[in-house]
Amino acid sequence: MAKYFKFFEIAYLVIAVVFIVETVLKWNSEPKKAYIFLAFSVLAVFMYFFRKKYRKRFEKHERKE
Repeated sequence: MAKYFKFFEIAYLVIAVVFIVETVLKWNSEPKKAYIFLAFSVLAVFMYFFRKKYRKRFEKHERKE
């Protein structure tokens, strides 16, 4: 089960990188869309750290039992 959690953690990082690239590409031509992509990239990075913390807590709980 922890393998799936790690996979989704990495997926959030990949999504964040894609959104950051889109932000850079659209910054001058479409600034409103660039801000939306920037917000999504910040959200994806937040989700990465949230999922990582949750996975570690889950693994710690699994070891106790």
